[in-house]
Amino acid sequence: MRTILKTALLTLALSPLAAMADTASPIGKWTTLDDESGKPMTVVEVYKAANGTLAAKVVENIAAPATCTTCKGKDKGRPIEGVVVLWNLKVQKDGTYGDGNGFKPSSGDSFRAKSVKVVEGGKKLAVTGCKAIFCRTATWVKHN
Repeated sequence: MRTILKTALLTLALSPLAAMADTASPIGKWTTLDDESGKPMTVVEVYKAANGTLAAKVVENIAAPATCTTCKGKDKGRPIEGVVVLWNLKVQKDGTYGDGNGFKPSSGDSFRAKSVKVVEGGKKLAVTGCKAIFCRTATWVKHN
């Protein structure tokens, strides 16, 4: 009886850790939302890059312009689908990702990807980007 009880208690104690491990990784598909309206704009896939860091690219365009009109140079006019929006994200001491780079196709802005972390039990991704000392956090929603 004691062994069963110990096993049950250990299982209960470790269950939250297992659940956190399942939801802590941002790898997967996320729906990005418009800053002003909150409407879905694109589906972005976060993946492990060849160099071991995390990256993200647009895999589906829902309501964004078809091409990157705000991009500069060779990327101007390029289709939004396939645009890499986050790269070089490294794991941080707290288990989140950050210290990488980002690009917002709708504005043509590049930024420092300060933090990318899974929130609300894996339902959302908080992406914090900074330009100089000014930072903003965008919320992406888990894509089904």
